[in-house]
Amino acid sequence: MIDKLEFLLALARERHFGKAAEACRVTQPTLSAGIKSLEDQMGVLIVQRSSRFQGFTPEGERILDWARRIVGDAKAMKQDVDALKRGLHGHVRIAVIPTALPMVARLTTPFREKHPGVRFTILSSTSIEILTLLENLEIDAGLSYLDNEPLGQVRTVPLYDERYRLLTARTAEFGDRSSVTWAEVGRLPLCLLTPDMQNRRIIDQMLRNAGIEPEPTLVSNSTIVMVSHVRTGRWSSVLPPILAESIGLPDTVASIPIVEPDVTHSVGLIVPHREPTTPMVAALVREARQLARQLEAER
Repeated sequence: MIDKLEFLLALARERHFGKAAEACRVTQPTLSAGIKSLEDQMGVLIVQRSSRFQGFTPEGERILDWARRIVGDAKAMKQDVDALKRGLHGHVRIAVIPTALPMVARLTTPFREKHPGVRFTILSSTSIEILTLLENLEIDAGLSYLDNEPLGQVRTVPLYDERYRLLTARTAEFGDRSSVTWAEVGRLPLCLLTPDMQNRRIIDQMLRNAGIEPEPTLVSNSTIVMVSHVRTGRWSSVLPPILAESIGLPDTVASIPIVEPDVTHSVGLIVPHREPTTPMVAALVREARQLARQLEAER
Protein backbone atom coordinates (compact mmCIF):
# COMPACT_ATOMS: atom_id res chain seq x y z
CA MET A 1 0.00 0.00 0.00
CA ILE A 2 2.90 2.40 0.71
CA ASP A 3 3.75 2.75 -2.98
CA LYS A 4 0.13 3.63 -3.78
CA LEU A 5 0.09 6.24 -1.03
CA GLU A 6 3.31 7.69 -2.45
CA PHE A 7 1.55 7.95 -5.83
CA LEU A 8 -1.17 9.95 -4.08
CA LEU A 9 1.35 12.29 -2.43
CA ALA A 10 3.10 12.87 -5.75
CA LEU A 11 -0.24 13.75 -7.37
CA ALA A 12 -0.96 16.20 -4.54
CA ARG A 13 2.41 17.87 -5.12
CA GLU A 14 2.39 17.97 -8.92
CA ARG A 15 -1.37 18.44 -9.54
CA HIS A 16 -0.84 16.60 -12.82
CA PHE A 17 -1.00 12.85 -13.56
CA GLY A 18 1.91 12.81 -16.02
CA LYS A 19 4.23 14.86 -13.82
CA ALA A 20 3.31 12.79 -10.76
CA ALA A 21 4.12 9.59 -12.64
CA GLU A 22 7.45 11.05 -13.74
CA ALA A 23 8.27 12.03 -10.15
CA CYS A 24 7.54 8.46 -9.03
CA ARG A 25 9.50 7.04 -11.99
CA VAL A 26 6.58 5.01 -13.24
CA THR A 27 4.34 5.24 -16.29
CA GLN A 28 1.14 7.26 -16.10
CA PRO A 29 -1.03 4.12 -16.52
CA THR A 30 0.81 2.52 -13.59
CA LEU A 31 0.17 5.55 -11.38
CA SER A 32 -3.48 5.79 -12.39
CA ALA A 33 -3.97 2.06 -11.80
CA GLY A 34 -2.36 2.35 -8.36
CA ILE A 35 -4.68 5.17 -7.33
CA LYS A 36 -7.70 3.30 -8.75
CA SER A 37 -6.68 0.24 -6.75
CA LEU A 38 -6.49 2.41 -3.63
CA GLU A 39 -9.98 3.75 -4.36
CA ASP A 40 -11.31 0.20 -4.71
CA GLN A 41 -9.64 -0.80 -1.46
CA MET A 42 -11.05 2.22 0.42
CA GLY A 43 -14.45 2.01 -1.26
CA VAL A 44 -14.53 5.73 -2.10
CA LEU A 45 -13.62 8.04 -4.97
CA ILE A 46 -10.35 9.80 -4.14
CA VAL A 47 -9.61 11.88 -7.25
CA GLN A 48 -12.02 14.03 -9.25
CA ARG A 49 -11.38 12.69 -12.72
CA SER A 50 -11.65 14.27 -16.15
CA SER A 51 -9.15 14.75 -18.97
CA ARG A 52 -7.13 16.78 -16.43
CA PHE A 53 -6.51 16.61 -12.70
CA GLN A 54 -9.25 18.59 -10.96
CA GLY A 55 -8.46 17.95 -7.34
CA PHE A 56 -9.41 15.51 -4.60
CA THR A 57 -12.82 14.59 -3.28
CA PRO A 58 -13.54 15.33 0.40
CA GLU A 59 -12.82 11.65 1.13
CA GLY A 60 -9.65 11.95 -0.93
CA GLU A 61 -8.46 14.93 1.14
CA ARG A 62 -8.91 12.89 4.31
CA ILE A 63 -7.06 9.92 2.81
CA LEU A 64 -4.31 12.33 1.71
CA ASP A 65 -3.86 13.42 5.35
CA TRP A 66 -3.51 9.79 6.39
CA ALA A 67 -1.14 9.12 3.47
CA ARG A 68 1.22 11.86 4.66
CA ARG A 69 1.21 10.38 8.15
CA ILE A 70 1.67 6.76 7.05
CA VAL A 71 4.38 7.45 4.46
CA GLY A 72 6.18 9.75 6.89
CA ASP A 73 6.07 7.11 9.62
CA ALA A 74 7.29 4.42 7.21
CA LYS A 75 10.27 6.57 6.23
CA ALA A 76 10.95 7.37 9.89
CA MET A 77 10.90 3.66 10.77
CA LYS A 78 13.38 2.82 8.01
CA GLN A 79 15.70 5.66 9.02
CA ASP A 80 15.50 4.64 12.66
CA VAL A 81 16.52 1.04 11.87
CA ASP A 82 19.30 2.20 9.51
CA ALA A 83 20.65 4.51 12.22
CA LEU A 84 20.90 1.58 14.63
CA LYS A 85 22.94 -0.37 12.09
CA ARG A 86 25.19 2.32 10.59
CA GLY A 87 24.78 5.45 12.65
CA LEU A 88 23.18 8.63 11.36
CA HIS A 89 23.60 8.97 7.60
CA GLY A 90 21.60 10.04 4.58
CA HIS A 91 20.13 13.19 3.12
CA VAL A 92 18.73 16.20 5.01
CA ARG A 93 16.58 18.68 3.08
CA ILE A 94 16.11 22.13 4.64
CA ALA A 95 14.12 25.02 3.16
CA VAL A 96 15.04 28.50 4.40
CA ILE A 97 13.53 31.97 4.10
CA PRO A 98 15.98 34.23 2.19
CA THR A 99 16.76 36.50 5.14
CA ALA A 100 17.85 33.51 7.29
CA LEU A 101 20.16 31.90 4.71
CA PRO A 102 23.35 33.20 6.41
CA MET A 103 22.35 31.32 9.57
CA VAL A 104 22.18 27.89 7.91
CA ALA A 105 25.93 27.23 8.00
CA ARG A 106 25.93 27.60 11.79
CA LEU A 107 23.46 24.72 11.92
CA THR A 108 24.72 22.40 9.19
CA THR A 109 28.48 22.68 9.85
CA PRO A 110 28.54 21.41 13.47
CA PHE A 111 25.82 18.88 12.56
CA ARG A 112 27.99 17.31 9.87
CA GLU A 113 31.06 17.33 12.12
CA LYS A 114 29.13 15.03 14.45
CA HIS A 115 27.51 13.04 11.63
CA PRO A 116 29.91 12.92 8.62
CA GLY A 117 27.65 10.47 6.79
CA VAL A 118 25.01 13.14 6.28
CA ARG A 119 24.65 15.35 3.20
CA PHE A 120 22.44 18.43 2.81
CA THR A 121 20.21 20.14 0.29
CA ILE A 122 19.39 23.76 1.16
CA LEU A 123 16.53 25.51 -0.64
CA SER A 124 15.59 29.20 -0.56
CA SER A 125 11.81 29.35 -0.11
CA THR A 126 9.01 31.56 1.13
CA SER A 127 7.52 30.88 4.56
CA ILE A 128 4.33 29.57 2.94
CA GLU A 129 6.29 27.27 0.62
CA ILE A 130 8.20 25.87 3.60
CA LEU A 131 4.98 24.78 5.33
CA THR A 132 3.69 23.20 2.11
CA LEU A 133 6.98 21.37 1.54
CA LEU A 134 6.92 20.05 5.10
CA GLU A 135 3.33 18.89 4.76
CA ASN A 136 4.10 17.05 1.52
CA LEU A 137 7.23 15.37 2.99
CA GLU A 138 9.47 17.14 0.44
CA ILE A 139 11.77 18.58 3.12
CA ASP A 140 12.84 17.47 6.60
CA ALA A 141 12.93 20.90 8.23
CA GLY A 142 12.68 24.62 7.61
CA LEU A 143 14.16 27.86 8.91
CA SER A 144 11.37 30.40 8.96
CA TYR A 145 9.41 32.95 10.96
CA LEU A 146 7.77 31.53 14.06
CA ASP A 147 5.33 34.39 14.62
CA ASN A 148 3.39 36.89 12.52
CA GLU A 149 1.54 34.20 10.50
CA PRO A 150 -0.01 30.79 11.42
CA LEU A 151 2.30 27.75 11.31
CA GLY A 152 -0.10 24.85 11.79
CA GLN A 153 0.93 21.51 13.32
CA VAL A 154 4.72 21.78 13.61
CA ARG A 155 7.42 21.74 16.30
CA THR A 156 9.62 24.81 16.59
CA VAL A 157 12.99 25.79 18.06
CA PRO A 158 13.39 29.60 18.32
CA LEU A 159 16.88 30.72 17.26
CA TYR A 160 16.98 34.52 17.15
CA ASP A 161 14.88 37.66 16.82
CA GLU A 162 15.07 39.32 13.42
CA ARG A 163 15.50 43.11 13.48
CA TYR A 164 15.59 45.50 10.55
CA ARG A 165 18.20 47.88 9.17
CA LEU A 166 18.14 50.47 6.43
CA LEU A 167 20.93 49.85 3.92
CA THR A 168 21.74 53.01 2.04
CA ALA A 169 24.65 54.97 0.65
CA ARG A 170 26.43 57.11 3.25
CA THR A 171 26.07 60.05 0.86
CA ALA A 172 22.30 59.53 0.46
CA GLU A 173 19.55 61.10 2.54
CA PHE A 174 19.74 59.74 6.13
CA GLY A 175 23.04 58.00 5.26
CA ASP A 176 24.85 59.74 8.14
CA ARG A 177 22.20 58.97 10.76
CA SER A 178 22.56 56.63 13.77
CA SER A 179 18.91 55.58 13.39
CA VAL A 180 15.92 56.26 11.13
CA THR A 181 12.16 55.90 11.49
CA TRP A 182 9.89 53.77 9.32
CA ALA A 183 8.28 56.95 8.02
CA GLU A 184 11.70 58.20 6.85
CA VAL A 185 12.48 54.84 5.23
CA GLY A 186 9.30 55.14 3.18
CA ARG A 187 10.60 58.33 1.53
CA LEU A 188 13.57 56.56 -0.10
CA PRO A 189 13.77 54.65 -3.43
CA LEU A 190 13.56 51.13 -2.05
CA CYS A 191 14.40 47.71 -3.48
CA LEU A 192 12.54 45.03 -1.53
CA LEU A 193 11.72 41.34 -1.68
CA THR A 194 8.68 40.22 -3.66
CA PRO A 195 5.23 40.34 -1.95
CA ASP A 196 5.07 36.54 -1.56
CA MET A 197 7.88 36.80 1.01
CA GLN A 198 6.84 37.20 4.65
CA ASN A 199 9.74 39.62 5.19
CA ARG A 200 8.18 41.89 2.56
CA ARG A 201 4.75 41.63 4.18
CA ILE A 202 6.30 42.64 7.51
CA ILE A 203 8.01 45.67 5.95
CA ASP A 204 4.85 46.70 4.08
CA GLN A 205 2.87 46.59 7.31
CA MET A 206 5.43 48.70 9.17
CA LEU A 207 5.42 51.31 6.43
CA ARG A 208 1.61 51.40 6.39
CA ASN A 209 1.60 51.78 10.18
CA ALA A 210 3.82 54.83 9.65
CA GLY A 211 1.31 56.26 7.14
CA ILE A 212 3.33 55.33 4.04
CA GLU A 213 1.94 53.18 1.21
CA PRO A 214 4.79 50.89 0.08
CA GLU A 215 5.88 51.64 -3.47
CA PRO A 216 9.30 50.04 -4.02
CA THR A 217 11.11 50.98 -7.20
CA LEU A 218 12.49 47.44 -7.56
CA VAL A 219 11.37 44.04 -6.27
CA SER A 220 13.21 40.73 -6.43
CA ASN A 221 13.12 37.30 -4.81
CA SER A 222 16.91 37.46 -4.54
CA THR A 223 18.71 39.27 -1.74
CA ILE A 224 21.83 39.32 -3.93
CA VAL A 225 19.98 41.42 -6.51
CA MET A 226 18.82 43.82 -3.81
CA VAL A 227 22.26 44.23 -2.27
CA SER A 228 23.93 44.72 -5.66
CA HIS A 229 21.57 47.63 -6.32
CA VAL A 230 22.26 49.15 -2.89
CA ARG A 231 25.98 48.98 -3.69
CA THR A 232 25.43 51.38 -6.62
CA GLY A 233 24.61 54.15 -4.17
CA ARG A 234 21.33 54.91 -5.98
CA TRP A 235 19.05 52.53 -4.08
CA SER A 236 18.16 51.70 -0.48
CA SER A 237 16.78 48.54 1.09
CA VAL A 238 15.56 47.09 4.38
CA LEU A 239 17.30 43.91 5.54
CA PRO A 240 18.05 42.14 8.84
CA PRO A 241 21.52 42.75 10.39
CA ILE A 242 22.43 39.05 10.05
CA LEU A 243 22.08 39.31 6.29
CA ALA A 244 23.72 42.72 6.02
CA GLU A 245 26.74 41.49 8.00
CA SER A 246 27.11 38.27 6.00
CA ILE A 247 27.44 40.03 2.64
CA GLY A 248 30.28 42.32 3.73
CA LEU A 249 29.01 45.81 3.00
CA PRO A 250 31.48 48.29 1.47
CA ASP A 251 32.45 51.40 3.47
CA THR A 252 30.22 53.45 1.17
CA VAL A 253 27.06 51.72 2.44
CA ALA A 254 25.60 52.36 5.89
CA SER A 255 23.55 49.86 7.91
CA ILE A 256 21.23 51.94 10.09
CA PRO A 257 18.79 50.64 12.77
CA ILE A 258 15.13 51.42 12.08
CA VAL A 259 13.18 52.63 15.10
CA GLU A 260 9.74 53.96 16.02
CA PRO A 261 9.08 51.15 16.58
CA ASP A 262 12.05 48.80 16.92
CA VAL A 263 10.36 45.70 15.47
CA THR A 264 11.44 42.09 16.00
CA HIS A 265 10.16 38.77 14.67
CA SER A 266 11.22 35.33 15.87
CA VAL A 267 13.06 33.05 13.43
CA GLY A 268 13.78 29.40 14.11
CA LEU A 269 13.74 25.76 13.11
CA ILE A 270 10.46 24.17 12.02
CA VAL A 271 10.04 20.38 11.86
CA PRO A 272 7.02 18.10 11.43
CA HIS A 273 4.99 17.34 14.55
CA ARG A 274 5.49 13.59 14.61
CA GLU A 275 6.18 11.12 17.42
CA PRO A 276 8.41 9.29 17.30
CA THR A 277 10.39 11.63 15.11
CA THR A 278 13.12 10.49 12.74
CA PRO A 279 16.67 10.20 14.14
CA MET A 280 17.78 12.82 11.59
CA VAL A 281 15.19 15.37 12.69
CA ALA A 282 15.82 14.62 16.36
CA ALA A 283 19.55 15.31 15.84
CA LEU A 284 18.73 18.49 13.93
CA VAL A 285 16.51 19.71 16.79
CA ARG A 286 19.32 19.06 19.29
CA GLU A 287 21.76 21.01 17.13
CA ALA A 288 19.28 23.88 16.79
CA ARG A 289 18.85 24.08 20.55
CA GLN A 290 22.63 24.20 20.97
CA LEU A 291 22.83 26.97 18.38
CA ALA A 292 20.06 28.90 20.17
CA ARG A 293 22.10 28.80 23.39
CA GLN A 294 25.20 30.04 21.52
CA LEU A 295 23.28 32.89 19.92
CA GLU A 296 21.81 33.87 23.29
CA ALA A 297 25.31 33.94 24.81
CA GLU A 298 26.53 36.18 21.96
CA ARG A 299 23.86 38.81 22.52
